[in-house]
Amino acid sequence: MLLSEGQMSDYRGAALMLDALPQARALLGDRGYDADWLRQALADRGIEPCIPSKANRKVPIPHDRTLYRQRHRIENMFGKLKDWRRIHTRYDRCAHTFMSAICIAATVIFWL
Repeated sequence: MLLSEGQMSDYRGAALMLDALPQARALLGDRGYDADWLRQALADRGIEPCIPSKANRKVPIPHDRTLYRQRHRIENMFGKLKDWRRIHTRYDRCAHTFMSAICIAATVIFWL
């Protein structure tokens, strides 16, 4: 995977957010989050990682396939949020204002 300047891989971005994770029983992630250190960090917090193994892993790590199938709900939610032009194009430079726009859009989507 090639990344342009300003982008980062999924698991590197996850490292920045580990301390902000809420209480959860499981974390659903795609193959981009398959890293031993991330799995260990989640286990240390009592969170079960539901992440399929990358194809190049010598010994695949099993995951709950039934739970993983629910990930489409998360993907659908991001798709609906990106229907909002303000969020899709990230007009807001301030992270606080951008998060406020996401909260407003999520509330409207929920009520519709």
